[in-house]
Amino acid sequence: MSRLRLFVAVLPPDSAVAELRRAVAPLHTLPGAGGMRWTGTDAWHFTLAFLGVVDEGLLPDLHERLGRAAHRTERFPLRIHRGGRFDGHVLWAGAAGGLDTLRLLAERADAAARRAGVAMDEHRRYTPHLTLARSRSETDLHPYVEALDTFESTPWEVGELALVRSNLPVAGVPGERPRYEVVASWPLGH
Repeated sequence: MSRLRLFVAVLPPDSAVAELRRAVAPLHTLPGAGGMRWTGTDAWHFTLAFLGVVDEGLLPDLHERLGRAAHRTERFPLRIHRGGRFDGHVLWAGAAGGLDTLRLLAERADAAARRAGVAMDEHRRYTPHLTLARSRSETDLHPYVEALDTFESTPWEVGELALVRSNLPVAGVPGERPRYEVVASWPLGH
């Protein structure tokens, strides 16, 4: 039986990705930017629950439970909002709008995975973020966060929950990044 590396996410629309791409482009010229691993725009998403490696046999129950979680959650407004950091290692863009509903959806996705038998990490308070870059060493990310301080994407309505497969990069291939593929999605509120 095969095993898949999965996470549950909200995917921003192409228009919001394009706006963020324009805001992030100048950050590549800041001191230390060359030492950071920047995520590709095709990888930008708001992770709701990281499932890790999941046995394929759990997928039917997981799909059913995620579908129920999506159906019980109403559509909600969201926009990409400002920037932030986790220590000196991760630069991210935040979210604004229907954050209470986003957090509720994250809790429901986590609960759905647990009930389907997925061994989940310890539950932590959900911090909505879209990862822009990572640094292996401690980096002063304050200038990056400041540069994103006024960023606001055009709001959109979140209409679906996505189950995404993460295909890890091939070891030893320079510049290789994880590739993400939506394996299933469910409309919200139906």
